[in-house]
Amino acid sequence: MAPRRGTRPAIGLILGAMNPAAATDGVVARRPGPPGGPQFSAVAIVVAAYAVAMAFLESAVVVYLQRALGIDPQALFPVQEPTLVGDLALIEVGREAATLVMLGMVGWLAGRSGLERLAWTAVAFGTWDILYYGWLWVFIGWPPSFDTWDLLFLIPVPWTGPVWAPMAVSLALVGFGLGAAHRLRAGSPVRAGRAQVAAGVAGGVVVIVAFCWNAQVVLDGGIPTDFPWPVFAVGLGLAGWGAMTALRPSTAPSAVAPAT
Repeated sequence: MAPRRGTRPAIGLILGAMNPAAATDGVVARRPGPPGGPQFSAVAIVVAAYAVAMAFLESAVVVYLQRALGIDPQALFPVQEPTLVGDLALIEVGREAATLVMLGMVGWLAGRSGLERLAWTAVAFGTWDILYYGWLWVFIGWPPSFDTWDLLFLIPVPWTGPVWAPMAVSLALVGFGLGAAHRLRAGSPVRAGRAQVAAGVAGGVVVIVAFCWNAQVVLDGGIPTDFPWPVFAVGLGLAGWGAMTALRPSTAPSAVAPAT
């Protein structure tokens, strides 16, 4: 099996930011954490710098593994049999999990509340994912185009898709994460009702289905060629609607003190 980097139950990060356990039938205001701490721009720069460096490291590891195993980056499919790479297949799965933990931890350190931590995790994740492809292109000229297929994830089945698909998810993560973090740092609420949470959950599931669409083809030693982009578009649209409406400005009238 070709050693690829662990990526993205990406929409899952958007869904987590919705915090469905706390949603109610009405609009729910998520207040920021305690006052003080670095300004939004300073935190954004630090998180972005971490993601840039981590993307460099991740892409360098992939280049080393490909050359050590004699894998042609221009011909990732069909993937190598697990028996041909020995224990590296299991190590690769562990590396994927470790990558997600590291991205989650930087989000935890950057935020002041649960929701802000999830927002910064989304920013780190999306930035890392996009720049991972950027660094690979600098190092080895791959991917040659946005239509190039990639093996995205191995848990629990192979996730595959053209490069433009995970990059679209990552752009959505960065946009939502920055928007949510900015509002929270400014003392403004992030709002989500059950409709937004349901849209996020449903959209995330549909996106995952699209990425796993060709799992059996890959497991059978085939080469994926058809990506279900309409399914993917529906899922991303649903999740995007949930995220954008959660960030909408409050339209509730201001409280007026009773006349005396």
